[in-house]
Amino acid sequence: MTAASLHLRIFLPTGVLLDTETARVVAESTAGSFGVLPRHIDGVATLASGILCYGPSGYAAVDGGTLVKCGDEVRVSTPQAMLGDSLESLMSVVTERFRVRDEAERLTRSALARLEAGTLRRLQDMEGWPG
Repeated sequence: MTAASLHLRIFLPTGVLLDTETARVVAESTAGSFGVLPRHIDGVATLASGILCYGPSGYAAVDGGTLVKCGDEVRVSTPQAMLGDSLESLMSVVTERFRVRDEAERLTRSALARLEAGTLRRLQDMEGWPG
């Protein structure tokens, strides 16, 4: 490894998806996009679902997760990811798979909130319940 490179690893629950050398990493956190270069300060970021770019033309669609930069090591841990050769193909993966799942989770949380509200109303209607 040269002094101007990073060792990037992407970990999935089932194993290592990517283990490569790169000059830079660009990712999207919950606070916005950011770049990592070899001499940047060490840090940790919570990733949003999106595209992680590395090197001159490497791309990975990641489903959230955590990025840790320590020395010349960049490690990404994510529940789901897919490598690709083009931004267009991976953007469709992000849109179709990851964001559809996020919408399903939002609908589930909404249904749970309605169920909780209905239970509280029934409890208040019971005799002797304050309110």
